[in-house]
Formats: sequence, structure tokens, C-alpha cells
Amino acid sequence: MKTHQSPRSSSRSAAFAMATAVGLVSAAALGGDEAKLARPFAAEYYYKAKWGAADEFLALFRKNHYPVLKKRIEKGDLLSVTMIKPRYHGTEDGRWDYKVTIVFKDVQAAHAPAEEEEAIKAQLFPDQKTFKAEERRRFEILDAHWDVPIEEVKLDP
Repeated sequence: MKTHQSPRSSSRSAAFAMATAVGLVSAAALGGDEAKLARPFAAEYYYKAKWGAADEFLALFRKNHYPVLKKRIEKGDLLSVTMIKPRYHGTEDGRWDYKVTIVFKDVQAAHAPAEEEEAIKAQLFPDQKTFKAEERRRFEILDAHWDVPIEEVKLDP
């Protein structure tokens, strides 16, 4: 699990680097089994907004990041993107405001070169100055952000 505490850091880049490292370790652990590498790969992204900023975070996510994810679904890299939030409150140390689960078509799609996503951003948001400022703001209003690559545990033998 990787935790991003600095709102000024490039959390998306750090998340990608962490996911890439985990994916490479996972691929190595699988021994190059093509069938295992070709199955869907999922990750959960947790966002903890500063008090009072959750709605602003959601608005910026919907405006700037979700369209990029939808383009990746259209392209076939992603199978699904879902977001949930807690119904009730918990303790502050365990609090998160939103969890986004992304299911990639496979491990390779999860680790696509950053240039591919940057091209989508440039296409969707010609005013890159505004886009980058709003994305910076989206992470400034977070207290924490962490990413957890996940895999299913089979309960039946």
C-alpha cells in the first residue's frame, strides 16, 4: 500500500509508479504465466479530503479525471470504474471519503506508458493551464491518498 501525504506531490505519477512496481513484482511472481497476466487487474484508490472539501474534490474528479478514465474504457484499457463513499462516519484515523475501483483489462493495461494517458488529457482538455491547475487543486485538498492493487481470494477449494 502506498500513501501519498503531500498534496503538492504528483500523486497520479506516484500512484502509477507504485502500481507499476507492484505489477512487475506480481508478473515475476506469476512466472510469466500468460493466462494469469491476461486476466483483469484491479486497484482501489482511496481519497481522504480535508474537512469540508469532499464535495469540491468530487466535482474536480468528475470534471477532470473521470473523462480520462471513460476514454480509457472506450479504448479498451479499462473494463470498469466505480466510486463509492461510506454511508456512515468512522474514526478519523480510518476515515476516507471516496474509494474508486478501477478494473484494467490486464496487467499491461494497468502499466501503460504515461504518454498514452497524457495524450488523452491533451485531447480532452485543450486548456492545459486550467486543467493542470484544477488537478493540482484536486490533490491540494486531500489529507491523504493511497492505492491498493487487489486480487480476489477464492474461498472454495
